[in-house]
Amino acid sequence: MDGRVQVKQEIIEHFKPPESNRNTDHSKPTPFIDLSSSDSDSDSDSSSSSSSDDDGSVNGKRPRVSSSVDGSFHKKKKKKKKTMAALSGLLPLGFLDPLPLKNAPSPRPLQVASPLTPPKVNGSAIVVGGSKHFWKAGDYEGAPQQSDWEISLGGMDHVRIHPRFLHSNATSHKWVLGAFAELLDNALDEVCNGATFVNVDMLKNRKDGSRMLFVEDNGGGMDPDKMRQCVSLGYSAKSKLANTIGQYGNGFKTSTMRLGADVIVFSRCCGKDRRRPTQSIGLLSYTFLRSTGKEDIVVPMLDYESGGQEWNKMQRSSASDWNRNLETILRWSPFSSEADLLQEFNQMEDHGTRIIIYNLWEDDHGQLELDFDADAYDIQIRGVNRDEKNILMSKQFPNSKHFLTYRHSLRSYASILYLRLPPRFQIILRGKDVEHHNIVNDLMMTEEITYRPQTTADGVIGVPRDPNVVAVVTMGFVKDAEAHIDVQGFNVYHKNRLIKPFWRVWNACGSDGRGVIGVLEANFVEPAHDKQGFERTIVLSRLEARLVQIQRTFWNTNCHKVGYSVRCYRKNINRTVSDILDSQKPKQGRKESKGLVKMVDKSYRNVHPNVKEEIGNKIYGKSGSTHYPSEGYDINGNDCSPSISKSNTLNLLKEANERLKEKLKEKEEAIAGELLHDIELEKERGTSIENKIELATRKIEALSKEQDGLVTIFAEERVRRDSEEENLRSKLKKASDFIQELLDRVRQLESM
Repeated sequence: MDGRVQVKQEIIEHFKPPESNRNTDHSKPTPFIDLSSSDSDSDSDSSSSSSSDDDGSVNGKRPRVSSSVDGSFHKKKKKKKKTMAALSGLLPLGFLDPLPLKNAPSPRPLQVASPLTPPKVNGSAIVVGGSKHFWKAGDYEGAPQQSDWEISLGGMDHVRIHPRFLHSNATSHKWVLGAFAELLDNALDEVCNGATFVNVDMLKNRKDGSRMLFVEDNGGGMDPDKMRQCVSLGYSAKSKLANTIGQYGNGFKTSTMRLGADVIVFSRCCGKDRRRPTQSIGLLSYTFLRSTGKEDIVVPMLDYESGGQEWNKMQRSSASDWNRNLETILRWSPFSSEADLLQEFNQMEDHGTRIIIYNLWEDDHGQLELDFDADAYDIQIRGVNRDEKNILMSKQFPNSKHFLTYRHSLRSYASILYLRLPPRFQIILRGKDVEHHNIVNDLMMTEEITYRPQTTADGVIGVPRDPNVVAVVTMGFVKDAEAHIDVQGFNVYHKNRLIKPFWRVWNACGSDGRGVIGVLEANFVEPAHDKQGFERTIVLSRLEARLVQIQRTFWNTNCHKVGYSVRCYRKNINRTVSDILDSQKPKQGRKESKGLVKMVDKSYRNVHPNVKEEIGNKIYGKSGSTHYPSEGYDINGNDCSPSISKSNTLNLLKEANERLKEKLKEKEEAIAGELLHDIELEKERGTSIENKIELATRKIEALSKEQDGLVTIFAEERVRRDSEEENLRSKLKKASDFIQELLDRVRQLESM
């Protein structure tokens, strides 16, 4: 019995179809690893799929035989299965498979065709969203399969995640370059793991010649567990770290799916103890899920572990599952064999991550949304973000270049994406370094304003009560402001990352606000999930109102310096304290003067009519204009001393004038004292700066001397090395000549 089983196994193994035929076998269901399921679910599925074993076991267990009749029955059944297994090796593949039911769906083959090729169910094509336009690719319902929701985890339902969620989740990126920024953030976060560069480039697909995106960094890489966490939704280990940008665990999925329909990831990790290096491959393919009618997000993965000079397969469940993952990746990726996949790791260092995004999205005109041809060293986008007028203006006004081009140029946007770049870290775009640029260098007449959020006893909402939580706003006119181009806004950074580029907070009518640029880092305001804006909170509203006030004040004070006309309301801003006092206090004196005139007029009305004309000539004059009675005349025009009411009024006016003079003098002294204090502070600051400059100069001189010494040492060392190298070369030549002479002698001896 045992011998017969061994002979049958050899026959089956002999007639087993080769790997090439396995890829073209459309009769088997699509292999995959469901990351949304637990390990227990995958194990049960694999065990149930292998229910046709030779021993007739179910779920890996032998059934117990209660009687001899049952035992003979099982033996006959077992023998029949072995016979069928032997015949299956000799007969054509699928000959002994049971016929499908009338209403049963036919198995969906794995297709290498374009994403527009729909799968078939019951002989008819499924209508799926096959558009290559990103905003139309979400019209996908999945295959009309019968739901079989399994209950696991102690009676709790296992919730599925439909593949359409990948597209819906990626719609958070309205702007394509924002998706690039997420990938650059992930590479920058790897600086703590030794990353020194991130490389973004364009590749050609070997299968169909289409263009693909390539993003690589030499960070710490990901082990198999971290790779699965990376493609999981909402998981982020960076949220607990202080100096990292990522916090929502959603950036990789949204960014890659926004740029293209499919992404394959290669990652190599040294391991926790640097003794067990691993390398993993993961495929997140919206084309695969959509074309095969999946109702779950399934991600095939391959893992390898270093075994010295070779890489061994890491089988998490079974060898058949590992082979299915390989078949699926080869069928739906740009690679044709396992050797091609492993070749990608040969181009990497000991650790790092390579991301390849393919099946890139197209625009309404059928062209790629990303433009690789406009600039050989840049990746640009087409559409409304690209303005040819702005491109021409950027050449004419170089200091406003980033404002005019950041919307469509990845190189321009990446150069201002971070307020500070770590030392020795490079962003390489299509083979050329991206030069880091600080917008402050494009400004003139700069001013620094410190903004401190309003705090209460419990602190502002979202802002802890910390005296160090401030934002230093650097304001200034762009150096091209005299051309009166509409360039304005605030570059608001959060934890070194640009969140709001050129945020226009003041929408004034006319030309007000033009040319004013501000830069600040506001770590107390929470960014949105796409990191292209902030959450609308009270803290943000207060910051926005304060920025409007800062820009308006700066503009009204300095607009005439760049060629704009002085605004009428600017006079009220530039008034001195004495002008304000003069405009307010003398009103009391004018009231008293008006009261005196009214009193004189009232007394004049009570005069006898015969005397009124004579007095009127003295008080009002012949022209009818009002004149105060001169000294020496009373109300009736008789020669006498001034009246009591008039003297009292004059005394009151004199006292008010004296009080105003005293207050004005006090204000002037206070202002002068403050100015003197500010001058002293500026002098001290200038002295400290001079001392720092002198100290820096000394350090530079010392470093220059040290550099000269090192150059001398290196030169001497180079001369010594060259001489030693020449000596070794001569010895090597002599040795080779001697060896050649010995060989000649050996040949002579052999010939003799």
